[in-house]
Amino acid sequence: MKHTLVLILALLAAVSGARAAPEDWVAYQQPVIAFTHATIVDGTGAAPKHDQTLVIEKGRIAELGPATSTKVPADATVIDAHGKTLLPGFVMMHEHLFYTTRLSPGYYITPMSYSFPPLYLAGGETTIRTTGSMTPYVDLNVRDDINAGKRIGPDIDVTGPYLNGKDGFTEDLARLSGPADATRTVDYWAEQGVTSFKAYMQITRAELQAAIDAAHAHHDKITGHLCSVTFREAADLGIDDLEHGFFVATDFVKDKQPDQCPRGGDASIAALDLDSPAVTSLIKLLVAKHVALTSTLGVFATTVPGQPETPQAALALLNPALRNLYESTWKKIQAMPAARAKTEQAAFANATRLEKRFVEAGGLLMAGSDPTGYGGVIPGYSSKRQLELLVQADGFSFPQAVRIMSLNAAQFEGRDKDIGSLAVGKRADIVVVDGDPAKDITAIEQMPLVFKDGIGYDTAAIFKSMQGQVGMN
Repeated sequence: MKHTLVLILALLAAVSGARAAPEDWVAYQQPVIAFTHATIVDGTGAAPKHDQTLVIEKGRIAELGPATSTKVPADATVIDAHGKTLLPGFVMMHEHLFYTTRLSPGYYITPMSYSFPPLYLAGGETTIRTTGSMTPYVDLNVRDDINAGKRIGPDIDVTGPYLNGKDGFTEDLARLSGPADATRTVDYWAEQGVTSFKAYMQITRAELQAAIDAAHAHHDKITGHLCSVTFREAADLGIDDLEHGFFVATDFVKDKQPDQCPRGGDASIAALDLDSPAVTSLIKLLVAKHVALTSTLGVFATTVPGQPETPQAALALLNPALRNLYESTWKKIQAMPAARAKTEQAAFANATRLEKRFVEAGGLLMAGSDPTGYGGVIPGYSSKRQLELLVQADGFSFPQAVRIMSLNAAQFEGRDKDIGSLAVGKRADIVVVDGDPAKDITAIEQMPLVFKDGIGYDTAAIFKSMQGQVGMN
């Protein structure tokens, strides 16, 4: 036993010693940096601008304009950006600081306080919302450490624990006993420092109303991944945001019972007539009530036969057991019975079309990656996949997709004067892409540098240091 303990301690020390320090990931930290001859996609939805110069001074964008007329300061470190595209740092609204580490015999999660923050940053995410926490104190402490400069990672809007009803599917979730309990839970976590809340699938309408009222009393916003409550009901109750686009809407399930999750949600979306009055009136209501939607296409694509496997470079970040779990499950999904596969594919197609129609009707669409499910949605790569799918599946232009991933969420968070787009005076949160993703969306996968607060991080160095770490911590 003594020898075993010594071996375990030695292994832990070796792993700890191998961990990179934040300074190992820094590529640029000069007070004045100038990108010259860059293509700019500024996050507003405007068309790309070519041959531009962008100057960073003391963490802010000081100059931005045509290379022919924008002066480069004499003391600037110059980055030749020929053939590169600059985007605003992504503001992602459905991230987590945990990962699914076992699905059978139960649904288990593990906090990822070490690996996820730098990986999110390496994927271009400079601001995130955790959108449901299993371990809120972990999220709060990670946020505070990042703010204090003790570790690197995105700014974090910490969402409190899942506000779920009495029939939670995992013991990790709170089980509300009624409206008064919902109010007490929101009040407690608001006092602890969380800045948003999330209702979950089995919550009742009365509990949701109490949670909404309590969150708003604290001047916080509340979103929901709903099932027992329909989108229409939640909008009428005053919810601010709804997760997963229309994938989880139960408004169209026949014989839906109040406060109960029905069966057949996927089938109802797959069979939906997108031109029906039920659809158009729901979209109209959501827009009129100013309810935002968060698109999480990447996690839903993992269950659709015919969608590509997660890139091998992303899978290399998983520990071997999780990688095997993902790969074996992905193969089973590809071999899904034809009838079930057809339903999954139709549901995915309709849900993506609904996101586009929601935006065309004036709705505010945001994005997140949601690293859950059976795996394969891995920070550092999941943001890129989400952006690709907004273009490939939803049909948005590249500038529109970038806005969904940046300025829209910054506006929702009330931070659009500081982040969310590339403009003079704003924080220098900048994603550097090799190539032109407006012409070839897959160029987004080549992201060598990400700047936050004017500090440039070497994404390859982050990925190298995180090999095999996801699933461990």
